Amino acid sequence: MSRPPFPPFNEETAALKVRKAEDAWNGQSPEQVALAYTPDSRWRNRAETFEGRDRIVEFLTRKWSREFDYRLIKELWAFQDNRIAVRFAYEYRDDSGFWFRAYGNENWEFAPDGLMRQRIASINELPISESQRLFRWRQGPRPQDYAGLSTLRL
Repeated sequence: MSRPPFPPFNEETAALKVRKAEDAWNGQSPEQVALAYTPDSRWRNRAETFEGRDRIVEFLTRKWSREFDYRLIKELWAFQDNRIAVRFAYEYRDDSGFWFRAYGNENWEFAPDGLMRQRIASINELPISESQRLFRWRQGPRPQDYAGLSTLRL
């Protein structure tokens, strides 16, 4: 199994890799998302560290079972060879109806087959009101003409 585009990345292929990841996460299928990672992929997400696709599926299943109306935007920050740095923001509501926006950065490292072998994420979140929401598209991938993080000044 492979997942193009492949390293080494240029600006176009790095941006495409970021958009494909965003689209997959907005699809909210843990099993589908996990296929973009090597079987032994290493993750650090906030205070959690783990390895492997099974753990990725467990993590994402748990995440999306408590983050409702999840919408994510990722943006390329930097790239070199087989590494990409991304900044992102996502919005969701909890089971009490309170809204949140999370901001973060991810560092990605890829195997030659285009699968991600390491993901390091740092994330902060803050409560927002429903009227402060900015990510208002239908569930699923963000429409191509929907503003990105820089345009939204996030």
